[in-house]
Amino acid sequence: MKQIEHNSAQTRGTTRSVLRKTVVMVGMMGAGKTAVGKALAQKLAVPFLDSDAEIEAAANMSIPEIFSRDGEAFFREKESMVIARLLDGSPCVLSTGGGAFLAPANRQMISERGVSVWLKADLSVLWSRVRHKDTRPLLRTPDPRATLRALHDARVPIYAEADLTVVSDAVTSIEQMADRVIEALQSRPDVLELT
Repeated sequence: MKQIEHNSAQTRGTTRSVLRKTVVMVGMMGAGKTAVGKALAQKLAVPFLDSDAEIEAAANMSIPEIFSRDGEAFFREKESMVIARLLDGSPCVLSTGGGAFLAPANRQMISERGVSVWLKADLSVLWSRVRHKDTRPLLRTPDPRATLRALHDARVPIYAEADLTVVSDAVTSIEQMADRVIEALQSRPDVLELT
C-alpha cells in the first residue's frame, strides 16, 4: 500500500506524518463529513474523495435521480462497490453518504482496510444544516424533521461502532474540526504515523 508523507503544520514542520490507511468519514447527513473531510485532506496533504460524488459520476445521474429510478437497494449495492474500490486505492480521506456505514459488510470492510471516524452531531445541529436543502432524498417526506429524528435515533447506535468518534457542534470551525480529527487519528499509529 502506498504511503503518503507530509509535514504536519501542527508540529511546526519538525515531524513528518505518514497516512497508512484511508480515513473514512461517517455520520448523519449534515454532520460535516464533506466539509471536514476536505479540510482534513488538505491538512494531511492527501486526496479527498466523496463516495456519493463517485457514484454520481459513474452513473451520470444525481443521487436523488438514482433513488427515484433504481431504488435505495440498488444505490446501496453500488455504494458498497465504490467504497471497496476507493479503499483499494492510495490512502486518502473518504467522505461517505449517511447510510453507507449502516451495512455490516461496509463497516467490516472499512474497519479492516481503513479507519472510520464518526462525526457525532446532535439533532438540532443536523436539522439547522439540512433543513433548507432539497438534495436529500430521504428527507423528501411530509415531515422532514420527524424523518431526520427517526433516522438519527435508528442510526446513532450503529455509528457508535465507528473506530473513532469526534463531536461536531455548531460552534467549532471546519478547520478546528479537522484538527480534532487529526488529534483522534494520532491515537492510531497504524493509520497516522508520526515519524
